[in-house]
Amino acid sequence: IKKINLMGICMGGTFSVIYTALHPDKIKNLITTVTPTNFDTDKGLLHIWTRQIDAKKLVRAYGNMPGDILNLGFLLLNPARLMIDKYVGFLENIDNKTFVENFIRMEKWIFDSPDVPGETFRQFIEDCYQKNLLIQNKMVVGGKKVDLRKIKVPLLNIYGKFDHLVPPEACELLTKKIGSKDTEDICLDTGHIGIYVSSKCQRELVPKIAQWLKERDKTVRKTAKKKKTASKAKAK
Repeated sequence: IKKINLMGICMGGTFSVIYTALHPDKIKNLITTVTPTNFDTDKGLLHIWTRQIDAKKLVRAYGNMPGDILNLGFLLLNPARLMIDKYVGFLENIDNKTFVENFIRMEKWIFDSPDVPGETFRQFIEDCYQKNLLIQNKMVVGGKKVDLRKIKVPLLNIYGKFDHLVPPEACELLTKKIGSKDTEDICLDTGHIGIYVSSKCQRELVPKIAQWLKERDKTVRKTAKKKKTASKAKAK
């Protein structure tokens, strides 16, 4: 396989964007979901908090940044909703087997957070949240400059209108900053987690992604066929 379709979620989406900019020859299509790339916004408490974080001290204290500590920080962004209301809703639906099973699956997924390597955490906080270098094409990773203009593959950029972690303002600029002409923004009426658990989003999002990929595969095949035909004609 020479090229792959790459899809990233949240912080993983940011890393996917960086990887694609550094290795554009390895990516066929790029899909980002609730992915922050523009960190110069006051929309969302996370963006305000992280400007004051001393990432170096945290790394010195913990080494790798514990996933449990990160999860606690996310919960504190909206404690009433995430630490009270959600579980009240669970109790109100305790007799609904399907609801309970889905709730437990999501709880396991949300809190199954691996530790983040210390240096990765430090650079992510300092270069992205505090200096906003990525969207300005000034970020350097592994000695290489991350230039978003080098991303010339198709991009599908999906985010939530009511996302309290990664607001639309943090996502919507990406399609304007990359070098590809084949870009699409999709803003769904949901939040950060709702983009995956909402039944409406599940019905709409997955088919949309599949269709988007199919359309680009068709375009690639047509282009390849035209080149092959032109090559044969030239040979004659």
